[in-house]
Amino acid sequence: MTDSTPPRPLRALVTAGPTHEPIDAVRYLGNRSSGRIGRAIAGALASRGAEVTLLAGPGVAEPPHVRTVRFRTANDLDDALRQQWPAHDLLVMAAAVADFRPAAPAASGKLRRTDARLTLELEPVPDLLAGLASLTRPGQTVVGFALEPAEDLDRSAREKLVRKGLHAIVANPIETMESAEVDGHLVTADGSAHRPAAGRCSKEAFADWLAGMLMPMAERRRALGA
Repeated sequence: MTDSTPPRPLRALVTAGPTHEPIDAVRYLGNRSSGRIGRAIAGALASRGAEVTLLAGPGVAEPPHVRTVRFRTANDLDDALRQQWPAHDLLVMAAAVADFRPAAPAASGKLRRTDARLTLELEPVPDLLAGLASLTRPGQTVVGFALEPAEDLDRSAREKLVRKGLHAIVANPIETMESAEVDGHLVTADGSAHRPAAGRCSKEAFADWLAGMLMPMAERRRALGA
């Protein structure tokens, strides 16, 4: 007699949007990420039947049918990833995490303006994906993002794929950062590259195509436990 219990839905964790690294109580270092592509990926995965948790940065609207957890800084996102990742099967790391942050933000209040120059010492933000390595179990799937100028995009994406030990990476040209469209592609761990048949398309259409690529991959890895 076989077990007729249907498998549980795939559980996907998606990150989206920028981080805001405080200088003082008012100012911060940020970036121009809108979080639109990450939000669209979360929605597309949910529409295909996945149980989705979206870790959303500042300014990212909450999509329907998706559980949303907010973050502001890279530390906030790191904490949320460590809490959420063990219960999920697929991670899509679409957030634009700061590479550097103020080393000594003002403990309270606002830095006063003066006529003198102000120098900020910056420190590197820890590699959040590297920090998750010890929490990643066989059968989980980790997908990164590479945001680079078009002429360096594929090479940089492939280097990052290997360096971080990812199962796949989305190569996203920096030129489409504030555009409604994207001309990206997916590189998988076997070295193959995949592009939407439509080529350059809306971020929502790209997200739907990407969800169609990632879900079968994640389902296979979950079933095999490797």
